[in-house]
Amino acid sequence: MHKFHLIVSTAASAALVLSAGAALAQAARPATAPLANAAAGVPTGPAIPNMCIFSQQAAVGTSAVGKYVVSRLQQIQAQAQAELQSEETQLQTDIKTYGTQRASLSTDVQAQRDRALTERAQALQQKAQLRSRELEATQQKAISRVVSEYDPIVIAVMKSRNCGIVLDGQAALAFNPSMDLTPDVVRQLDAKITQFPFEREHLDTGAVVPAAGAR
Repeated sequence: MHKFHLIVSTAASAALVLSAGAALAQAARPATAPLANAAAGVPTGPAIPNMCIFSQQAAVGTSAVGKYVVSRLQQIQAQAQAELQSEETQLQTDIKTYGTQRASLSTDVQAQRDRALTERAQALQQKAQLRSRELEATQQKAISRVVSEYDPIVIAVMKSRNCGIVLDGQAALAFNPSMDLTPDVVRQLDAKITQFPFEREHLDTGAVVPAAGAR
């Protein structure tokens, strides 16, 4: 029973980091308006004066800096997963070794070994939960940096287009492409910044890693 419990605990720890990886994979797939971007030949009628469209997700997903962020996040996620996988592999090895020795050990030693392995499994699961939260925090901070870079560009393009209203491109089924600010924003964003350094956030120490800009 102890052995089975430990194996389940450590397997759950790996699953937590895998779920974080799935979230990063989702971030790597920029959403697009279903018809406006998927079918260039869809008839949409004339552009509506002073009405504009902007897609935040498309801006992040198609810009050079957005693609860099996704790639870097995947690297950080892989590093965290490798760290946990190494510890889990060693723990599973120790569990199997203990399983072959347990019957020959005294009751007191069995209790000590059971407790030690259980504590290691629990610590590993807690570390996996922490890494998952750190990956999420890292992603949020990196994406926020991208948004802060394109926000002034969006405002400038809005003014140049004399937009009276700006709608979210993700919520529009289809629209006249000439109303879309996103391509202009992405072009200017690519000229402004293509990457910036960042590392995994460390929530256990409360340390904040600065993300200085770089072309």
